[in-house]
Amino acid sequence: MESLSYIGHAAVGLRLGGVSLLTDPMLRRGLGPLRRIGPAPDPAVSKDVDAVLISHLHRDHLDLPSLRRFGDSTVVVVPRGAATLAGRARNHEIRELEPGESTSIGSLTIRAVPALHGGHRDGKWGLRVQPLGYVVEGGGSSVYFAGDTDIYDEMAEIGPVDVALLPIWGWGRTLGEGHLDPRRAAEALALIRPSAAVPIHWGTFYPLGLSLLDSAPLREPPLEFKRHAEELAPEVSVRILQPGSEMQLPG
Repeated sequence: MESLSYIGHAAVGLRLGGVSLLTDPMLRRGLGPLRRIGPAPDPAVSKDVDAVLISHLHRDHLDLPSLRRFGDSTVVVVPRGAATLAGRARNHEIRELEPGESTSIGSLTIRAVPALHGGHRDGKWGLRVQPLGYVVEGGGSSVYFAGDTDIYDEMAEIGPVDVALLPIWGWGRTLGEGHLDPRRAAEALALIRPSAAVPIHWGTFYPLGLSLLDSAPLREPPLEFKRHAEELAPEVSVRILQPGSEMQLPG
């Protein structure tokens, strides 16, 4: 059975061609001043995972405590230059990629594509690598995971894909540079032209206590994205999954 589960933030579980993948796992209840809204992910999401795909170095995407939940047999795919950092988690096989390069996990091909986003770990003086997105192909389906990115013209060359996983917000009331808001995510969708799109990177983490004052950034971004997508890419089916929800994929 080919399936996709939205775990929360940028963490998505994929089961394609008998292979289990997980993207950017941030599985803890909090990170600094941020707190997870809703229940924590089921501990089973880190069991029997063949590979983890890491898009970039920011702590809400490359979280070492979360990586330690995966068994040593799990392969960790990272941007080139990030292997030493990711290797601090535990004794995983780590594979580095840069845009245009590919690797195989079982029956799947994983191709690295560019992402337009900050590449430093901690501020401008920290470790820097080129952020990535990934196109996963196999099992009769193809999925584009964008990581964190802004829009760029070459997105038109990513497809065709069956499903695009696009970030549409973040963890606060505003967005910084190098992110897609709902409108710009719909503009990116018009370039990629997948068969379906699932909005991610929303509604999961929020500064402690702020959700009591303003919960709109937790609820509104996917609805706004869907409205813009209907205008800019009406042929694309938008599927809004709440954290913890699952959908079936073609294949």
